[in-house]
Amino acid sequence: MPEPSRALEGRKMGWCAEKPQLLLLALILQPWTPCLGADSEKPSSIPTDKLLVITVATKESDGFHRFMQSAQYFNYTVKVLGQGEEWRGGDGINSIGGGQKVRLMKEVMEHYASQEDLVVLFTECFDVIFAGGPEEVLKKFQKSNHKVVFAADGILWPDKRLADKYPIVHIGKRYLNSGGFIGYAPYINRIVQQWNLQDNDDDQLFYTKIYIDPLKREAINITLDHKCKIFQALNGAVGMLPKYWIAHVYKWTAVFSLSILCCIHFGPMIKIYCVDIRTFKKYNERRGLVLLILFFFFYQILLNYFGNYVPNAWTQDNGCTLCELDTIDLSAVNVYPNVTIGVFIEQPTPFLSRFLDVLLTLDYPKEALKVFIHNKEVYHEKDIKVFFDKAKHEISTIKIVGPEENLSQAEARNMGMDFCRQDKNCDYYFSVDADVVLTNPRTLKILIEQNRKIIAPLVTRHGKLWSNFWGALSPDGYYARSEDYVDIVQGNRIGIWNVPYMANVYLIKGKTLRSEMNGRNYFVRDKLDPDMALCRNAREMTLQREKDSPTPETFQMLSPPKGVFMYISNRHEFGRLLSTANYNTSHYNNDLWQIFENPVDWKEKYINRDYSKIFTENIVEQPCPDVFWFPIFSEKACDELVEEMEHYGQWSGGKHHDSRISGGYENVPTDDIHMKQIDLENVWLHFIREFIAPVTLKVFAGYYTKGFALLNFVVKYSPDRQRSLRPHHDASTFTINIALNNVGEDFQGGGCKFLRYNCSIESPRKGWSFMHPGRLTHLHEGLPVKNGTRYIAVSFIDP
Repeated sequence: MPEPSRALEGRKMGWCAEKPQLLLLALILQPWTPCLGADSEKPSSIPTDKLLVITVATKESDGFHRFMQSAQYFNYTVKVLGQGEEWRGGDGINSIGGGQKVRLMKEVMEHYASQEDLVVLFTECFDVIFAGGPEEVLKKFQKSNHKVVFAADGILWPDKRLADKYPIVHIGKRYLNSGGFIGYAPYINRIVQQWNLQDNDDDQLFYTKIYIDPLKREAINITLDHKCKIFQALNGAVGMLPKYWIAHVYKWTAVFSLSILCCIHFGPMIKIYCVDIRTFKKYNERRGLVLLILFFFFYQILLNYFGNYVPNAWTQDNGCTLCELDTIDLSAVNVYPNVTIGVFIEQPTPFLSRFLDVLLTLDYPKEALKVFIHNKEVYHEKDIKVFFDKAKHEISTIKIVGPEENLSQAEARNMGMDFCRQDKNCDYYFSVDADVVLTNPRTLKILIEQNRKIIAPLVTRHGKLWSNFWGALSPDGYYARSEDYVDIVQGNRIGIWNVPYMANVYLIKGKTLRSEMNGRNYFVRDKLDPDMALCRNAREMTLQREKDSPTPETFQMLSPPKGVFMYISNRHEFGRLLSTANYNTSHYNNDLWQIFENPVDWKEKYINRDYSKIFTENIVEQPCPDVFWFPIFSEKACDELVEEMEHYGQWSGGKHHDSRISGGYENVPTDDIHMKQIDLENVWLHFIREFIAPVTLKVFAGYYTKGFALLNFVVKYSPDRQRSLRPHHDASTFTINIALNNVGEDFQGGGCKFLRYNCSIESPRKGWSFMHPGRLTHLHEGLPVKNGTRYIAVSFIDP
């Protein structure tokens, strides 16, 4: 078992150990540990250098590296068999097989058969991690008083007809699991030397038949780890204890010197991130229940002191044992890695021009970037042209595939990935969909520095739990809510998370594309959408189609982790996802209508950057009595609103007879277009409630506006149509009047005069609004425009 100082060794195992109160708490509780079930036995008499771990890996997958990292952390000596061999042991969990492992063990054990003091621990590696050290393993093995101990399982595989031949077990798991066993070398050799089958025969069936034979079981002195003291096979566990609770419990056992599990086999069935609480209680009947009570009692303390703890080792076929892998420090490199950015515009997308501009503001050397763009929408061709004209001076290589190519999403994404794969100088491929709003300019650097083969930044839809990853899969391979999904999305748990599915935006190493993922059809797999196909192919590292697969779809998600791990990071704020579902492209400037679907993006684009200063820096001016002046619209909002009105073009002409209003007669008419005419009325009223009402409360203290207005319109003043407006009162409680263009540049003259106070405002600022009482007190007139065209947006609020 690792010494407590090592268990608290900072970030190596994901601890947040900067707070000394943790160590103090451990020391306070240390005298109580004997009564809490701590092992008081003497340490094992077997030296740790007499323990040899053997595993089989014909290739080095991410699961294999995770296993080796955990072994290295606990100082195990590991011998890997089968490296460089072709795997001929069958299709893993979906069918019988695995005999090749026994054949390799038979060959190697001949060299150790005479070493009577050598203890050999065989274990799978792709879905296994160590959770305790060699001394703990040897102590528990020695205490078993048997020569060979196999892992135990609650599920019988592969021949359920053999159930009656198993010895009865009253407490614990009954059936043999060949994924892990430990024993003295001569006795293990006696077992494996009985192998005379083929590589694709079943290893577990072979070991099972030896175990259920009473004579062989007694002669070799074999037992199962029924209470899971050494091996914890989580195959089939579907209970309610979340993975991060298990992680906390294991860490606390290290602190308090309590008995811990040594080898955890996640197994193919644990696709949701939890284990059966009964399994945990059974693994150690003497300690488990008390330890659980201890855990729940101190759970709030755990939350306080381990708020940044990242237990992503405790997942099914993914997760890193060491939360800090070998990261890259880009600040120390002279030449930045070359990155190909793949951009995918697969549907009409709001705020696209800003999305494209963000690519040019990434904090990354432009000379190290190449860009591949697939634009499926004719509607966006004008945005792509504007971007290309800007970017061609900064980025040397820009490849654009337009709607004329008529590519499917899968074909386009394969092409983008291949754009990097075929370039031997492409170090990373950064895929980003047009509905991703990257707000962190360092996103690319941050992801590269994490040094993962595939990693995505967490992005979520504003105000919702919708994100670009799944924490778990359902039995049919689709979305399932994982225990900590909400905490990760909401930022209550921070870290680098191993996930079975990610989409929208991710970074892949170019080396990975040219080695493990060198196939060219990763985004196509039967009826799956392209992202699901990519993730499943990456998980399984096979492009085999369903119809050729030996098992149905419902079992594909149970495959062991043979492929590339996918990670998602929520250590930083990266951005958000846009909603594209209700994006209407029938208008001229369609983003104006996005105030409901994408309110944050609408505000960023259309509300003046100084708007918030109204409430913090008191920038509201009062040029005339009770006439307040403040910034409200951005330049873009003003321009697009004017463009929208001119595109509609049906100006009223300033006539008294007006069928648009009640009664059909306007006493003081203007040359205008109503918001209703362009279907912007609901958006405009929401704008009043969200952005005008707070200002009203500030300047007219005690007045709470209903934010309702019958008349909302844009007025056009020009010398050849309507150059001024005679004195009048507005039919409102208060009125807003927003200048939509610049005096001196777009027009001369104009302005507003309040007659009672003999006060004129002749230099309105673009994007700024007047707010003044409507009835009785503020008789006013529109001053004449001398030349050019003046535009203002007006609302009579609370009539």
